[in-house]
Amino acid sequence: MRTARTALGASALALTMLTTAACGPDNSSADSAVTAGAGTAAAPNLGLPANLDDLKKWKFDDWEKWAKDYALPAAAKGFWTLDKLLKAKPREPIAPPAPPTAAPTQPPSQPAQPSQPSQPSQPAKPGKSSQPGAPTPPGTPSAPASQPPAGQPTQPGHPTPPPAAPKPSSTQQPASQAPAQPAQPSQSAQPADNGNDPLPRTVNAQPLPHPYAKPGVHGKLFADEPGSGADAAAGLNHYQCSATVVADPAHPGKSNLVWTAGHCVHQGKGGTYYSNISFIPAFNSAGALSGGKRAEEAQYAPFGVWNATQAVTSPQWKAEGGDGGSPATHYDFAIIRVQPADGGTSLEETVGGSVPVWFNAPRDQLGITEYGYPAAPPFDGMELNRCESGRPSRLSYDPTRPPMLALGCTMTGGSSGGGWLAVKDGKPALVSNVSVGKHTGEPKFQAGPYLDDVAAGAYDFLSRKG
Repeated sequence: MRTARTALGASALALTMLTTAACGPDNSSADSAVTAGAGTAAAPNLGLPANLDDLKKWKFDDWEKWAKDYALPAAAKGFWTLDKLLKAKPREPIAPPAPPTAAPTQPPSQPAQPSQPSQPSQPAKPGKSSQPGAPTPPGTPSAPASQPPAGQPTQPGHPTPPPAAPKPSSTQQPASQAPAQPAQPSQSAQPADNGNDPLPRTVNAQPLPHPYAKPGVHGKLFADEPGSGADAAAGLNHYQCSATVVADPAHPGKSNLVWTAGHCVHQGKGGTYYSNISFIPAFNSAGALSGGKRAEEAQYAPFGVWNATQAVTSPQWKAEGGDGGSPATHYDFAIIRVQPADGGTSLEETVGGSVPVWFNAPRDQLGITEYGYPAAPPFDGMELNRCESGRPSRLSYDPTRPPMLALGCTMTGGSSGGGWLAVKDGKPALVSNVSVGKHTGEPKFQAGPYLDDVAAGAYDFLSRKG
């Protein structure tokens, strides 16, 4: 695992502090510096706008000027042999930073209720952090925020919808049903709780029965991290994550797009994209590799191995990302494009479907099911698991950015990038992916980025580049 390159700070690395004031990316080749907080080293200017609001307004041309390294060399055919797949190390979800000074906890008889992110000026107050930008230490876990909805879905990729909200007694829409509004960096008053709820209670991951039902949208992502030295020489730079097939608005019904975490495909600050990125949908669907068995590729990769040719992650992850918990995790997502099969058949056609991406989803209306292939103990990476986690809590490392979604789940390393699905208009839609994870002690939880207009811009860019 790489040495952590970033540390939690009170927005020291925040995108809002970049020196350029232009709305679009700066095409200058000069290495200007980020105006960082006290005691923080300056980072190279990657041609980003002055603040988060401007980044949300980027158009296709702005993304194209910035994302100059989106084209990737595809892995050689047959590169990912079974031995390499089994040798691949699980990419760990990013560890959250240690909590600051302990805050008062909620009494057990009065569990904390999730705050309403649609009213950032009046959030719930589970306890104030002594360090702005750091998450509030957990008090009594909030049962309403993590209680899974009744019933288990019978198909992978089909989460159970949340309970119906009560009808309002007047024509005015209640705040609990209003779409969540991401915090804006221009706001002078920050939430008293820094955008944090009590952490959700632990939910145990459950393996799906073999064979996995169609559509086979969930799978494993493999990649080689750039590097040198003994690990590289011994072929030990192989890593594994999880990922999900998503719809392609520019090519309806014929998508070759896959959603995952930024840290699964890019090193973050000062780094570059991984190489030999390949996706195996419905990995081990028939259970051919379960229990330590070996099998031929056709048995553990029923839909084949799909090599990535393009990728884009967020400007925040490329500028600030690393293994240590930091504000970059608020934008720890990535989209890749894979090479069509021989004859031009798309990934979506092959696996039997895809899921749309739901941007700016109203948090209080979400009942989330998390999917992934956890590979660190006690899991072995051979089974697709899910957590019926229900309504997400808020988790924030920077109150100027939309709080992350936090779910109780026992999945471990290897689940990074796994898709989080919720029901929209009666069908599953992707609302986040695994970024942060805490796998020891209680509660065990994971957190993913809130997909706002920045994520929508990156998605639109790669869709239109295909």
